[in-house]
Amino acid sequence: MQTTIEHLEKIVRVYTRRLEALSEETYAWKPQPEKWSKKEILGHLIDSAQNNIRRCVVAQYEDTPTILYAQDQWVREAGYQSYDTPNLIQLWSLLNRHFVAVLSQMSPEAAQRKCSMGGQPQTLKWVAADYCNHLLHHLHQILDLDPIAYP
Repeated sequence: MQTTIEHLEKIVRVYTRRLEALSEETYAWKPQPEKWSKKEILGHLIDSAQNNIRRCVVAQYEDTPTILYAQDQWVREAGYQSYDTPNLIQLWSLLNRHFVAVLSQMSPEAAQRKCSMGGQPQTLKWVAADYCNHLLHHLHQILDLDPIAYP
C-alpha cells in the first residue's frame, strides 16, 4: 500500500500545479453539449475521490459493502460547470490529501478487506491503486497530455 500512497501523493503534488496553470476558458469549454468540459471532468474526479474514500472507510467495518457511483448524474447534479475553478482545484487537492491520510492509517489487514463497486469485489489495496490509474487517465484528458488507457 505504501507504493500507492506515495504515487497518490506525487500525483497531487505534480498535477495540482499543472491544473492551476490552465485558463478558465480552457476549463469551461465543452466539445459537445452532451460531453463533459474539463471543469466537469475535474468535478468527476472530486466525486470519484469522495466515493473511493467512502469505500476505503466503510469496507473496514462492513463486510464487502457495495458502493456504487452514478457518475453522469453526480456531475450533472453537482453543477460543476458553474463552479469557481480555483475552488474545484483546491477541493480536488484536499480530498486527495485526505485520501492519502485514510490510506496511511489503514492496517495491512484492512487493505485486504473487500468492497464491491457493482462487479467482482476487490481489495481496498486494489481500489486505491486503481483510483490512481483512473486519476491519471482523466488528468491527462484535462491537460491534453498523451492518453492513458483506463478500462
